[in-house]
Amino acid sequence: IRYAWEFISQVLKLEKDRLYATVYEEDDEAYALWQKISGLPEERIYRIGAKDNFWSMGDTGPCGPCSEIFYDRGEKYRCDAPECGIGKCDCDRYMEIWNLVFMQYDRDEAGQLTPLPRPSIDTGMGLERVASILQGVDSNYDIDIMVKLIHKIESLCGKIYDPGTAGFPFRVIADHSRSCSFLIADGVMPSNEGRGYVLRRILRRAVRFGKLLGLDEPFLYKMVPVVAESLGDFGCKLAEQQEIVAKVIKMEEERFQATLQDGLQIAEEIIIAVKQTGNTEIGGQAAFTLYDTYGFPLDLTKDIAEEHGLTVDEAGFNQAMAKQREMAKKARK
Repeated sequence: IRYAWEFISQVLKLEKDRLYATVYEEDDEAYALWQKISGLPEERIYRIGAKDNFWSMGDTGPCGPCSEIFYDRGEKYRCDAPECGIGKCDCDRYMEIWNLVFMQYDRDEAGQLTPLPRPSIDTGMGLERVASILQGVDSNYDIDIMVKLIHKIESLCGKIYDPGTAGFPFRVIADHSRSCSFLIADGVMPSNEGRGYVLRRILRRAVRFGKLLGLDEPFLYKMVPVVAESLGDFGCKLAEQQEIVAKVIKMEEERFQATLQDGLQIAEEIIIAVKQTGNTEIGGQAAFTLYDTYGFPLDLTKDIAEEHGLTVDEAGFNQAMAKQREMAKKARK
C-alpha cells in the first residue's frame, strides 16, 4: 500500500482529492493502513464484499483479500444511476487504476482457509488507463500510441474514425494488431491448438472487422511497422523482427480471405433465418456447415452470433462433428 500510494501521489502526482481506495470488508489491517499512509478520509475508503475484493485462482488454491485504487474522472463521465459511486454502479466516472492482492490463504475443497506458509502480494497498475488520465483523454484508445494505429487504419480504409459505437472496428483492429505482432515476435505461430489457436482467432477477428471497413485485401500485416514505431525503444524486439512478423500475418490473412467472404454471406443468411423464426440459437448443423465448408471455427461463429444477440448449439455442433468423423472413418475402411 505504501509503495502504491507513493508512486501514484508523488511520482505520477495524481490529484489526491480524486483518489479513492477499496478494501475487503473484513480487512481491518488494510483499512487502517490506508488511513495511516495516505491520509484519505474515511468516506473515501470503501469496504467491499468478496465478489469484488477477494481474489482467488479458482474454487480452490491460493487466494486473499484485495485492495484497489480508483480515480474520479469527474462529473462528465457520471452515469444516470440514482447513486453513482464505487461499488454502486459500473460507469466510467470512477476508474480502477491499481489492484493489490494479498495472497495469504489456501482454500481447500471444503472452503476452509489456511494461512499460506509464504504469503505474497500480486499487484498491478493499468498502464494505459493511467496514460489516459495523464493525457486527459476519454479512453485507452485515445492515448498517443493507440491514436497512431487508428490513423494508420484510417489511411488504409479511407474512412474517418468515430470514437463512438461506429468506431468499434477501428478499435478491434488497433488492439489486435498489437496482440498479433507481439505474439509472433515471441515465437507463436498460427495453428489449430494452444496459443497458436488463440493467435489465429485474434488475427481472423481483426480481418473480419476489416471487412466492415471495406478492407477486402490483406491489410493487417501493414500495421506491424506502425505498432513497432509507436512504442519506440520498448518495441525494439518487434522492430528487429517486423519483416518476418508481417510475412506470417500476411500469409494467414491470405489463407483466411479465400473462404471468408462466402462464409460471411452464408452466416448472414443463417442469422436472418434464425431471427425470422423467433429463435435465439443457431443450430449445431448450421454451425458445422460453416466450419466444414468455409473453414469457420466454432469460436468465430459464436463471435458473430453474439454480436447479433444469438447463441450457438454447441452440443449439436459436436454431434455433427462426431458424425462427420465416423463417416470419414467408414470411407477410409
